[in-house]
Amino acid sequence: MDIKNFVFNAARDGRLRRLKVFLEQRTKEEIQMLVSARTGGATPLVMACRNGHHDVAEYLVERCGADIEQPGSVVFDGETIEGAPPLWCAAAAGHLSVVRLLVRHGACVNNTTRTNSTPLRAACFDGHFEIVKFLVDNGADIEVANRHGHTCLMIACYKGHFRIAKFLLSLNASVNRKSVKGNTALHDCAESGSLEILKLLISHGAQMDVDSYGMTPLLAASVTGHTHIVEYLIKLPNLVSRHERVDALELLGATYVDKKRDMIGALGLWKRAMDDRFPQGEPPLPKPVQVVTVAAYDHAREVTDHETLEELLADPDEMRMQALVIRERILGPAHPDTSYYVRYRGAVYADAGKFSRCIALWNYALDMQQRMLDPLNQMTQSSLSSFAELFAFMAGEQGRPAARGRRVPEASFEEVLDVFRKAVKEVEAGSAQLDRMPAAAVGERETLQLRRAVVVALQLACLLARLLPVLDDISHFELHCAVYRLAKAPITHRLGGATPLHVACAQRGGGGPEGGRYPACRLPSAAVVALLVSSGSDADGRDDEGCTPLHFAAGATTELGASSLIRTLLEGGAHLDARNDQGRTFEQLLPAGVALHELINPVRYTTLACLAAATIRKYNVPYRGQIPVSLEEFVARH
Repeated sequence: MDIKNFVFNAARDGRLRRLKVFLEQRTKEEIQMLVSARTGGATPLVMACRNGHHDVAEYLVERCGADIEQPGSVVFDGETIEGAPPLWCAAAAGHLSVVRLLVRHGACVNNTTRTNSTPLRAACFDGHFEIVKFLVDNGADIEVANRHGHTCLMIACYKGHFRIAKFLLSLNASVNRKSVKGNTALHDCAESGSLEILKLLISHGAQMDVDSYGMTPLLAASVTGHTHIVEYLIKLPNLVSRHERVDALELLGATYVDKKRDMIGALGLWKRAMDDRFPQGEPPLPKPVQVVTVAAYDHAREVTDHETLEELLADPDEMRMQALVIRERILGPAHPDTSYYVRYRGAVYADAGKFSRCIALWNYALDMQQRMLDPLNQMTQSSLSSFAELFAFMAGEQGRPAARGRRVPEASFEEVLDVFRKAVKEVEAGSAQLDRMPAAAVGERETLQLRRAVVVALQLACLLARLLPVLDDISHFELHCAVYRLAKAPITHRLGGATPLHVACAQRGGGGPEGGRYPACRLPSAAVVALLVSSGSDADGRDDEGCTPLHFAAGATTELGASSLIRTLLEGGAHLDARNDQGRTFEQLLPAGVALHELINPVRYTTLACLAAATIRKYNVPYRGQIPVSLEEFVARH
């Protein structure tokens, strides 16, 4: 273990004696270098503060001159926090004595992480009241919000910390301040279900405002199923309108159906809403006219009278469709819960063996997401991945004995092709979106999202490739047109020059092949490679490091079917002896223990032109200006 790691580990584990013995033999310059060095993104002081080692932190600050503001990366609840100052770490972990130590030595109480989270907000998150009070007493600003616009009061309300919320309100914390997405502390409280804090907020002037989805705190409580919050709010005089009260009860009923699986409770709520729509002696409040029905919802129409409502309990499936229709009407297609519960209902149908109903609902949800959300949104990617897994599962069940007397059908070519086209559309739209973003804003996360979209499209292509032998000429043409769009998708400048064919040949580092857990859509796949090459992909194309798809495939040669994959690339135009920018060929990249002749017959795929070019390069024969210009690049590749 090197000395940097020794110091870091001693600080992390609280071994002060070992730390002293080790550092006291060093020069001041060496000590300064060691205590400021990062291991895994964190300094010794950051880790001592994170783990509450007061004596170690005190020694590092007072005797070693550690920088009390130098940030580091730490993990809380499985999430990595980047750029966290030592004070933030101590406050988040609840170590009051360490917080006092750092503040006493001049730590800035308002210094933030990369996401603009202050030590005060970190203490509010986990309910460390004494730390909250101490930081405020020492100048912490209660109104500094993180990058999402969430304030200390909002997070205290969301996490249900009544004492902290009450303390912040006593300091006149802004009770109606909005986050970036428009939610207030009252929204956060309604979502978390804390009635005690909700009453406190209202007594301090909290208003029933709307967020960016048009959601009030009342609707937020209905979506999350907090009946006690809904009942309290709708009974307060002059707080909500009759229309808002009806929507809240109907939406809560939909939540009872899908989240709580309480049909009787849902029906009771819908009856109350219907009574409120048609009260004695008051003008009626009829539901909006439903002009168009949704095929995925089995063309269900919302119930508009008491008589039909009574009949719902005899038809649970119709009741479930009512919940979806009601939720979409009230929340709208842009709200994440709308598509989420459509997908949930589809998954339930799939578990029951009703795959066509599942596919119809999931397609409806996917269309909604692609229409309403930004490209490469995590929810859209999840929908596409779920489709790939469903289709792969259905394909994998072919030929197996029927489970519970029910055979699983294979998804049709039309069904898979439809989703594949949507996956390609996501790749194209995602690439275009990244092109519109400032270069500085496109980082590793955005690039990874685009690559994942390509992988899902390739998984679906695997499933389509399986169906090739049974397709007619028209279907063949449709498939190749769709794959051509993926093959030519403008992603290379975002993926280091890699094309979809490169990605199709890649293997995930340190593990199994790229792609899903189901064999039917696992990558790398010779069938997908053949489909891409026949649809226009360049089998000998190079990425920014000069690697061809064949170079990428070298890591997959321990997999079953590797020989077929390599032959497909070579027969598609790849050059066996092409060198990347490091001068390495496919053979030189093969894993230890894998011999080229075990995969293919190299003589069959080596041309005289390749041998001549390799000889010129081997003996450093000057060739530029001596041979046709069109051949210079060919020789350079060898």
